[in-house]
This record gives sequence, C-alpha cells and structure tokens, in this order.
Amino acid sequence: MLDQQDNILLNWLFSGSCETYQHLNCVLYRYRESDYLNNLQAHLSYRCRVIFSVECSTEIESWLSSIPTNAHIAKLDRQNDLLGFELAAQVANDQWIASFPTNIAAEIVLIQQPLARLNQPGLLVMDMDSTAIEIECIDELALMAGVGEEVAAVTASAMRGELDFEQSLRQRVSKLAGADAAIIQQLCDTLPLMSGLEAMLAELKTHQWKLVVASGGFTPFVCHLKTLLNLDAAFANELVIIDGKLSGEVTGDVVDAQYKANVVNQCAEQWSIASGQRVAIGDGANDIAMIQAADLGLAFHAKPKLIAAADASIQHVDLRALVFCLQL
Repeated sequence: MLDQQDNILLNWLFSGSCETYQHLNCVLYRYRESDYLNNLQAHLSYRCRVIFSVECSTEIESWLSSIPTNAHIAKLDRQNDLLGFELAAQVANDQWIASFPTNIAAEIVLIQQPLARLNQPGLLVMDMDSTAIEIECIDELALMAGVGEEVAAVTASAMRGELDFEQSLRQRVSKLAGADAAIIQQLCDTLPLMSGLEAMLAELKTHQWKLVVASGGFTPFVCHLKTLLNLDAAFANELVIIDGKLSGEVTGDVVDAQYKANVVNQCAEQWSIASGQRVAIGDGANDIAMIQAADLGLAFHAKPKLIAAADASIQHVDLRALVFCLQL
C-alpha cells in the first residue's frame, strides 16, 4: 500500500475522487486511460508512462511533485502488484525524462507511437535466454559438461563482432560433443523463470493473446516452457543426440535473427492478428530483427544495440512492466 502520509499526490491519483490536483508547480488533471484514445489524443500528443514498485513510491512522489507544467494524468490499472500512470501534455517536456530518478525499481517510457491494445487479442513473441528465463542455457550446459571456459571464449568472440550468430552457435555447440544428454533434463528441471513472467502471461491470456517463444537456444528448453506455461508455440534449435550423447551439432534450420523475425510475421498471419497487435521482447542483438518486425518492440534488461533499436526499454523492473506498455 502507498504511504498515506508521505505520498499525498499518489494517493490522490490511485484512490482519490477529486479530478484535479494543484500544488506549487502545476495543476494535474486526472483522466481515465481509455479516455486518451477517445477524447484526448488530438490535443495531448506528448505522453509518457511511469511504472514502479510500491517501495519506490516516495521517490516517484517527489519526482511527480517537481513537474513544472500543467499536465493530464491517468492511473494504469493492471492485474499485478506494480503501479503505473500516464502523463500527457500538449508539447514535449524533456525535463520529465531527464529528471526521472535512476537506480530504483521504476521506469519512465516515452510513448512515441500507437500502442497495442491489451484488451484485444494480440501476439507476444519472446526471446528465451535472459528474457523469459534468467540464464543462458548454452552457458549452463557448458558448465555442466565441463567446458564452460571454452564456450565463454567463443561467446566473447561473437560479442566482439568476430562471428555471426550461426558461426557462434555452431562453435559453442561443438564444444559440447560427447557430453551426456542427461544434462539437458537436469537443466530443464531447474530452469529459473524470469521474475514477473508468469504474472505478465496470465494477464495477457485473459485477453486471448497468443504467446510464443522464439529462441536461438534449444528445443528441449522451449518445449519445457511451452508445456509449463501453456504457450501457443515455441521455436528453437535442435541438438543432435546419438546414443545418449550430444554430438556437438544442431540439425535443421538455425533459429537466427531473421528466423525470429519471420516467426512474428508467420504467427501473426496464422492467427489473423490485427495490425498493431504484434509485440516482441528480447535482450540481445540477435533480437533486433524480431522487435523491428513487431508493431511494438521492447528491450528487456538489454544490451545497448537492442535498446537503440527498440520502441521502448524496460531496464529496472521485471516483466510485469510489459502490460503497462499496452493500451486499455
């Protein structure tokens, strides 16, 4: 719960009845989220969204109280424990972004395009490693197989731009040759889901969204997630196993950046997803094509290249923030 004494402005926003709030710097006019599309967007073209954990309410209260110009504000009601609101104004105000507190569990997201509608069917395509789950499966398999340092060296080479994704994948997988295939099931049994994943997916499911994982990782792990989370589809690379041992090879088409982008388009066509309702989220450079293929591309705790390519970035809170980046 918000602190009733210290967070007067936020308590007005989230539970008060008065339509306006006036303080020394400005007047805030409250509206309902749905009113923006219905009545306000023609007059208030600049808007941003703030998403935060209740533990950060004092910092958010202080920032909101410092806004120097009149603005319109709407609380964002979602089915999780994060809090959110939208600010809208007639003209851009970069000070809102520049003065936002850093290093707390809070995000400010500048809305620069029409948002996908949360309460209409849509498509979400997720990366797996370091997005849907907290680990990189290839690194964990390498550690279990006793070749962690060798695989890490190939990864470092790829990050320096010396290898493309397919080269990097094949070289890393080759280091696993001879490893007992039982390590795959061992890792499946302990996959750590990314914080906020289940709450985010549960809310999307209530609105008939299609949920997909597209990963440069491996099929046993995406299939495990598909079953565990009741996803609609999953795509990844297939490891070759011979006589209970990893051969050090993958078979079939490699799920690279373009393949992941194709997943967005093909799944949207398969399920007749309306224009504007395709969302993708990832963390690495291999996700750039995928998020650019989507109508809304989100970078999650991501590398700088992906942040630069994304429509919006989630850096300080968990996956529950995704639904606050959609429109009711």
